[in-house]
Amino acid sequence: MTGVPASAGGGSAPGGRLGAAAVNQASLWNIANILTMLRLLLVPAFVVLLLQDGGYDPVWRAWAWAAFAVAMITDIFDGHLARTYNLVTDFGKIADPIADKAIMAAGLICLSALGDLPWWVTAVILFRELGITLMRFWVIRHGVIPASRGGKLKTLAQGTAVGMYVLALTGPLATFRFWVMAVAVLLTLATGFDYVRQAVTLRRRGLAKERGTAGSVR
Repeated sequence: MTGVPASAGGGSAPGGRLGAAAVNQASLWNIANILTMLRLLLVPAFVVLLLQDGGYDPVWRAWAWAAFAVAMITDIFDGHLARTYNLVTDFGKIADPIADKAIMAAGLICLSALGDLPWWVTAVILFRELGITLMRFWVIRHGVIPASRGGKLKTLAQGTAVGMYVLALTGPLATFRFWVMAVAVLLTLATGFDYVRQAVTLRRRGLAKERGTAGSVR
């Protein structure tokens, strides 16, 4: 059942067009997109919580960590739900990567502004993320570069490291988070180079195929 009256089914009737539009609009409000929108809303909330009282209050930073953790969890579930239950929409394709990068960029920039994380770490990670995103658009007409296992490990390492830096940790845990961030940076660089290699290969194959097609037409 779609909820659209049978009399609205005619393609030329205004009611049919309005009914179809209502169904398409309703499909936007699926659980996967709602989780993505929640993650977008958590970005400003996370920043406000992290920077309360100068950004050094352990209680406020614990609340900021909770917001960050929820955002990371929704990142896991929205994509899984969209693929499993065929809830993929144009909105989700655009908003999901924006939400992912927004929450990570907010965490890195705020931590560097507070002096907890070197700016070069933030620059390396953000440059890689922006560069790979632009590169995907560069080769999109030749094909799609799939997310690799290394890329998923990179995302996990980045999320874990940033989350640990958000918390006011001391002693051995503060030392441990340094090494977690180091692993995250290494994975960021390694996967970035791998994506570049895949993009160059994909583009070469695409151009060769286009030249071959053009030659056969002649």
